[in-house]
This record gives sequence, structure tokens and C-alpha cells, in this order.
Amino acid sequence: MLSAFTARPVVELKPRDKSKIESVLAYDDRLLVGLSTGSLRVYRVNEHVDDRTDQDGSVAAEDRPPSRSGTRSVELLREQEKFSRYKVEQLAIVKEAKILLSLSSGQVYVHNLQNFELKEILTKAKGAGTFAVLSDAESDGTTVSRLAVAVKRRLILWTWKNGELLPETSEITLVTGIKSLNWVTATRIVAGLNSSYVLVDVETSTITDIVGPGSIGGAPGQDGGRFSGAGVASMSYLGMSAPSPLAIRLGRGEILLARDINTLFIDTDGGSLGRRQIPWSVAPEAVGYSHPYLVALQSGKGMLEVRNPETVSLLQTIPLASANQLHIPQPSAILAASGQEFLVFSDRCIWRMTARDYDAQIDTLVDRGRLDEAISLLGILDDALLKDKGSRMSELKMLKAQHLFDQRKYRDAIDLFTEVLAPPERVIRLYPPFIAGNTSALSPNPNEKDRTETPSDINDASGSKDPSEVEQMAKGSSKGSADDATETKQNSDSNKELEGKDLKTASEELRGFLVQARTKLKKVLDADGGAKVDVLDTMPQAEVEEIAALLGKKSIDASVDQEELLRVAKIVDSTLFRVYMFVSPSFAGPLFRIDNFCDPDVVNEKLIEAGRYNDLVDFFYGKKLHRQALELLKRYGDVGQASEDGSQLAGPQRTVSYLQSLPPEHIDLILQYAGWPLRRNPELGMEVFLADTENAETLPRLLVLEFLQGVDNQLAVTYLEHIIHELNDTTPDFHQRLVNIYIDRLKSDDFETEDERRRWKEKTLDFLKTSRYYQAYKVLGQLPKDNPNLYEARAIVFSNMGQHKQALDIYVFQLQDAEKAEKYCNQIYYNETSQATSPQQFSRSSIADPEDVPPSIYHTLLSLYVSPPPPHKPQWGPALNILAKHGARMPASSTLNLIPENFPVKELESYFRGRIRSANTIVNEGKIVVGLRSTVAFAEEAKVRLGDGIPGGNGGRSRRVVITEERVCGVCYKRFGGSAIKVLPDNVVVHYGCSTR
Repeated sequence: MLSAFTARPVVELKPRDKSKIESVLAYDDRLLVGLSTGSLRVYRVNEHVDDRTDQDGSVAAEDRPPSRSGTRSVELLREQEKFSRYKVEQLAIVKEAKILLSLSSGQVYVHNLQNFELKEILTKAKGAGTFAVLSDAESDGTTVSRLAVAVKRRLILWTWKNGELLPETSEITLVTGIKSLNWVTATRIVAGLNSSYVLVDVETSTITDIVGPGSIGGAPGQDGGRFSGAGVASMSYLGMSAPSPLAIRLGRGEILLARDINTLFIDTDGGSLGRRQIPWSVAPEAVGYSHPYLVALQSGKGMLEVRNPETVSLLQTIPLASANQLHIPQPSAILAASGQEFLVFSDRCIWRMTARDYDAQIDTLVDRGRLDEAISLLGILDDALLKDKGSRMSELKMLKAQHLFDQRKYRDAIDLFTEVLAPPERVIRLYPPFIAGNTSALSPNPNEKDRTETPSDINDASGSKDPSEVEQMAKGSSKGSADDATETKQNSDSNKELEGKDLKTASEELRGFLVQARTKLKKVLDADGGAKVDVLDTMPQAEVEEIAALLGKKSIDASVDQEELLRVAKIVDSTLFRVYMFVSPSFAGPLFRIDNFCDPDVVNEKLIEAGRYNDLVDFFYGKKLHRQALELLKRYGDVGQASEDGSQLAGPQRTVSYLQSLPPEHIDLILQYAGWPLRRNPELGMEVFLADTENAETLPRLLVLEFLQGVDNQLAVTYLEHIIHELNDTTPDFHQRLVNIYIDRLKSDDFETEDERRRWKEKTLDFLKTSRYYQAYKVLGQLPKDNPNLYEARAIVFSNMGQHKQALDIYVFQLQDAEKAEKYCNQIYYNETSQATSPQQFSRSSIADPEDVPPSIYHTLLSLYVSPPPPHKPQWGPALNILAKHGARMPASSTLNLIPENFPVKELESYFRGRIRSANTIVNEGKIVVGLRSTVAFAEEAKVRLGDGIPGGNGGRSRRVVITEERVCGVCYKRFGGSAIKVLPDNVVVHYGCSTR
């Protein structure tokens, strides 16, 4: 069993001493002993006491008087004889008032604490049965001490403030005689009556009945407790006195009431806490609380029991012959410093109960497999009494969770792991390699096990033992009590390998744990595995500690722990993937379609086994393992190599979609794996480069073009047409390449049908006309003069070079197409007039042609018709048509000079009519413009003189404007003041000087 306390005798009456010990009081370094003879003995307690005692409290005779250092554990300072006429039944002090209180023969005496001389007798307390003293510091620093004395049914109260006795006393009468008094708060006291308990508030005089089982004080008709009404009213105590009502204040505002074998845990308001009773077979003589233990003295057995107040489990029994009373000093007494020590005494001996180091006690409980008790005690103990309480508590709960896991209580185990923020690796290692991989502690391969972290490595961070060692000790220990039998008892199949239904159930519970761990890790890790330093700096401390706990640490440094964070994230995600594939495969896909840290080898193996090739491609894409993904797509996408297993990836469609999703920096991969889709389905394969996506539009176009030219020249044409016409690429090299391809095919005349050749030629001519980014002189050098298919192309190139006469020469003499020649002139004339810098440069000609007007493009065409170079003959029909339609656009003098003198004037009738109509049109337009301008001027003058007739609008010369102090000039934005102003027609007012700006 646990060795929480060690009993050491400090005072033993000599055999010839006929007196008996009746009461004990410890404070500071003093020990007062009240004897049956009425004497008071005063001892001094030394700091260093002899440790050479047995656990049962015996001490060697030669070691009893002195300690090893030669100093006695206690020294008798004095004996105050005649301290009382009768036996000293009870002792207490009011330290602030420097007084000692004693109870003797039903009377309360007040003594001087220094010399123990009698100061007074509390006459009001005559007939007292017991009393209780409490000192407490209020919020304003005032120390309040209260004395409660039980006189039959009356409760009489005295109060001291800062050592000064207040003159008034209070008195509260209860229903029956008072047997015991115990302070539970600064203002509340529990009174044990003949057959019940009451809670008394001394400030408000409120009395609360406490209802409990059996002899505790049940209401009429209530069940009589654990032994069917074996309370005071039903149990006979012939020949002996009835058990006293006991009460003790525990920690955390809890109170224990005990009468006979019945117990009740209540709060400071008197309400039951609903906890089970302490399994006492015999009524205790006395109970006490020495933090964190509940102690009970069984005088009939001569045993002191030490129990956990939360679990009420028996932890230790100490044999103390004839002991019948407990004394637990006030917290200020050195014997009870931090609640570690107290006194037990009999008629002839006083034992000092010394507590072992709390960390050692916890270790003992863990070594013996009593994890529930260890966890409970850790929760009760204050942080200052332990070394790193938080880590110890987490470690013990993780050990408890491991035991629950071994007992096939998977949900309880995982819930406990989650509660204590257990490192995921520690939880995962409980599973077989099928789930945990190399992290598993159950791996059959020793080399794999060596590569993983051992349990002791995890536990050493918190100073605890290896879980496997603790578990082995727990299984082998036979010293635990019956209360903890369920803790250490393993199921008959606890050592069986985790498999089948058990493995699936455990994996389902693990899934939730891993999802929570993954969510926390994602907060501080980006998609590339880098730590989010800015997020960690702004994250609440509690969240940072939770994330650090996943690494088995108390704090985290982004720069130092980045690799560890990434390692744990990889283990968590890889294990979660295995769990999904085992428990619910449909959830695996969504996991690796988002940012994850799964091990590619693990995912590749599992998904290929399951035939989930699409999911594997998605995973490779998310992990940016594009080459592996494209190899997989090529392996199963090509019909020649496709298998039934890879039917999901058959054909080039999946590969094309994947290539479309790759950014431009992966151009090498795109070009490497785009070949086979282009060969299988050129139209579909070209979608990699022609799709309306940012990736396709930002690919390095020169590399793509060279790649496509190596596959098929027609694909290169398609790509060039797309980037030039759709994406408006103005790169001269691309335009030149496209022109060269167009011309080369026209020169080779490699067409299956005439219709195909016609469409290709139209496309070539259109591009030559619209593009301005190819080099015309290079193109002209590629166009032969004797190829009829390229005559018009040469004309367009000449036009782009500004050599209009050579272009018209081709239209007139080689193509012999007067209509195209006229259209060409119309286009050139329109372009020249639209690009004129001066509005009057190409306005309608005046009636008389100026001498300096340059000849127009029509003049050039007319000269080719009328005066052609040899061996061509004049073409009067097209010439007269040009004169009739466009004669007004040519200077008359130079035009008529081209007409031979012997040419019939009658043939020129249409020309002269056109010239006359043009001149009349100019005159008429001038008249119309003059009339319109006169009308506009008249309207404006009328508006200025008479106004516009609109209410609130311009009032003409009779209009008014208001100049206020806030109104400012519309030009300089300064106030007008006394300056001269000018009102504009739109009623805007400005300074007169500003009107000319």
C-alpha cells in the first residue's frame, strides 16, 4: 500500500507517571499537552527530527530521547501545575489576542499565552461541552477570530478583531443539545446534535438543517442508510456511549459529516454533493483532513486509516496502539506546514505523523498501477507542492488512457488523450503497422521500431516512467486495494493483436483525434511546410501551448521547431489517410485534394492497391509531384498500354486536363507529356495550349511553337493564329513565322482540293493586309514574280511598303482586275484622309484647284490606264470610269494633261458633269453653313439680351446675382469683398481681373 505518512513518537509518558494525556495543542514551535491531573506541559518542537523510525511508528529505545544530531525531537520547557483543578479536556489559542483557551469541567478558561496564568473565566459558558476557534483575515487586512462555545442547546459566540475582544456576544439556540462544533468557513459552523447536524451562519443567525442518510439526520420516513436504518434511533449502544457526531472541512469547499458508519459529503451551503459513502465497517473515533488526505482513527482496531477524499479509497493503514484522538494544527503551525503533518495521541503517547514527499507518493501509486488514485491526488494537490504538476498530470492521464486502450475501451481512451493534448505520435504508436506504419510500437520489424521514438523518450520530457514499465508493474502488482482492482485488471484478450472489429472500432475513434490534431497544426504550417511565424506571434498563448503539446513540449519556437512540426504533421496526415482508407475510403479523396502532408509513398501504395487512380492523380497534383502523376496518366491513358485497372485514366482527356492545370514554370513537363495526346487526338491535345485559361495564355510561346512545329506544322499554324488573333500578340517573330508558313504552302501548292487552296489563300491575304508586325521586305523576297497565286500577295506587300504604284501595276496588268484596283485606291484615299493632321488638308476641294495639291492615288491609277508602260495598251473604259466616279478628287489640270488632245470631248461628259456637281455642292454647303451660323448667333444674342425664359435660369441683361460673404470667385476661389466682378452668361460670377484668365 501507499506510505503517505510515517508515525514517529515525540512524547511518551514515563511508566511511573500516573497522569493521562487528555488534550494536545501545537502552534509555532510549541507543543502543549493537557493532562488528566490538570497540569499543562509545554514542549519545544525541533526542526530536525529523527528519521530512523519504522513505518509502523516504532522507534529504537536507544534513539528515542535524542536524534542523530544529538538534539531531542521535543524538549520539555516547563510544566504548569495547577493549570486546572480538573482534567484539561480541550486547548486552543487566539494568537492575535495572545490568549490560551482551555475547557475543563464544563468551564472555559482564558489564560495568558506567555506565562499561562489564568486571566478570566467565561461565565456565560458555564456548562460548556465543547468549543471551536477560528482565525481569518478579511479583505481589508483585519484579522477576525471567533470562539464558538456549545452550552447544551445554546451556541455562544465571542469575536476578536486584530486581537481586541468585542464587547458584545451573540447567542443562538438550537433544537437539541450540541455534541460537536466545527468551523467550515469564516462565518459558518457545523453543529453536531444528538441525532442530526445543522449549519449555522453566525452573522445572520441562519440555521440550515442538513438532511442525510441514517444517523446523519434523515427526514422522517427516509431510508436509514447503508444498513437499513441502523442509526442512533435504531441501534442500541448498551453499556457504551453512542458515537460522537464528527465533521471536518476538506479542500475545495467540501465538508465531511460522519456519525457511526454513515457519512455525507456536503458543500458550504449544506447541500449534498451526491458522493458515495466511505465504506467503514466500524465507526471511527476521530476524523481529520491533512491535505490532501482524509484520515480516520479506528480506536477499536488501533489503526489510522489514510484515504483519498475524492475516491474514498483506502491508501494506507498505520497501526497506533491505543490511539484515540487526532490533532491537526492550524495552518500557521510548523507541524502542519502545507498540511503535511499532524498529531495522533493516546493516553500515554503522542505520535507525529510526517508526510513523505508528494512526488514520491505519486510515483509509488503509479508504480503500483493505481493511476486513478494518482490522478485524483494530483488534482487535489496545489502546484507549489509538486514539481511540474501540469506535466505529471498529463503524463498520468496518458498512462491511464493507454490502460483503457489495452482494455478495449477505445472511446474513453481517445477522449482522455484528447483532454490532455497527448502528442499524436504517442497515440498512433498504440496501433499496428497497418494503421501507424513505422510509427507503430507493434512493428514486427525491429529496424522499423528502432527508427521510431521510444515511449521513454516521450515520457522523459515530463519526468515519468516508461508506460510499458508502468503497465507491467501494474499487471504484476498484487498490493493494490480492492477499490482499484478494476484499474489494473486487464481483459482476458488484452494481449491479443488489435485486428478485425476491434481494429476498426479503434480506428474510428482515432480518426476524430487526428482531425483535431491536424486542424491545430494547419494553423501554424503553410502548404509548403513552412512555419507561419506571424500567426504564431499573434496567436493566444493557450493555443500556442496546445500546439506545443502536440510536440510534447511546453512552448514552441517557429524557427527551431519547424522541422519537428512538419514531421508530426506528416505522421498525422499519413495515419489519418490510412484510417480513412480502412474505415471510410470515401473520405480519403477530400483529404488529399486539400493541402496535406501525407507521405507520397504511403498514399501511392494504398491507392494503387484500391485501384483509385483518379484519387492518386489528385494527390500527386496536390503534393506537386507532377512527373509521377503524368507518368501514371501516360501509363494508363495510352490505349496500347491501358489495362482494366487503369480504365479510369484511359484516353488523353485526363492528361490534357492535368496539363492545363500546370503553371508556366512547369513548361518542360508540359511539353514532355503533351506529345502523346497530340498524336492521339490533335484537337483535344491542342486544348493544353489554346484553352481560355491563365495558365495556357502565359506559357512561354516560343518554346510551345518550336515544340508544335516539331510535332506537326499545322498545329504550329493553329497556335500562331490563336496567339495573334485571339491573344493579340504583336511579337514580330510570330507574325513573320506565320507569314512564312502561309507563303510556303501556297508556293508548294500542297492542297487536296481547290476549295482548300482558296480558303488558305484568303487567309494569307487577310493576314498580310491586317498585320503590321511582319517584315515586308523579307516577305517580298519570298514571293516569286511569276506565280499567279501570289500576285495579289505581292500587291499587298507593296502596299504595306508604301509603293502604291507597284501595287496598282499588279492589279491592272497582272491581275487585270479593275474593280480590285479601284477598291485599293478607295482604301488608300480613305486611310490618307482619316489620318490627316489638319482638318482642311483633305477637305472638299474648292471651286478652283490650287496648284500645290499633290496628285491623289486615283491620279496614279488613271495614269496607268491612260499611259501604260509598254507593251501594255491604254484601257479607256476603266479610265473613263475612274474619271466619272473620282474626277472631283483629282486636280483638273494634271488630270486633263493625261488625256490626249485628239480624245473626243463627248467621252469626257461624265467627268465634266461630276466636276460641276462637286463645285455646286461646295457652294451650296457654304451657304447652308453661313445660314446655320447666323441662326445660332441670333439665338445666342437673344438669350443674352432677353434670357432663356426658364424660371431661375439666365435672365438676360435684367438678371440679378447675389454676392454673399461666403460666395467665392469661380477662378481663384477667393472672396469678392469690394472687388469689381463680372457675370458670365451662365450666371457664373468671377473677379473682373480673373475673367481674362
